[in-house]
Amino acid sequence: MAARVVKNDTVVVVTGRDRGTEGKVTRVLVDQGRVVVEGVNTRIRHVKAKQPGQPAGRVEFFAPVAVSNVAVVCPSCKRGVRLGAKFLADGTKVRVCRSCGDVIEKPEWQKVPSNG
Repeated sequence: MAARVVKNDTVVVVTGRDRGTEGKVTRVLVDQGRVVVEGVNTRIRHVKAKQPGQPAGRVEFFAPVAVSNVAVVCPSCKRGVRLGAKFLADGTKVRVCRSCGDVIEKPEWQKVPSNG
């Protein structure tokens, strides 16, 4: 399944306990169909000290949520929207907002430098 949500996208949670919460995607688990969003689905794990002198305690982390439960925030609409795809005149495929039709930019690290 091709995920339309990529790392560093700003998303809003559509359903569940954290509904309405916005956050940045830190990891995409494509094979599981899940994403890890900063500030969403916080869990606590209790850890034992592995060696003498090492502290034991509680570790907070963000658990993954289903990709179907998040929507990408459109920069122009300022709300969670569904995404589509289209080809530009130069042949590059881009993601577009289904509401307003604006192009949603890829994060900087995903942009391919042009050879020209």
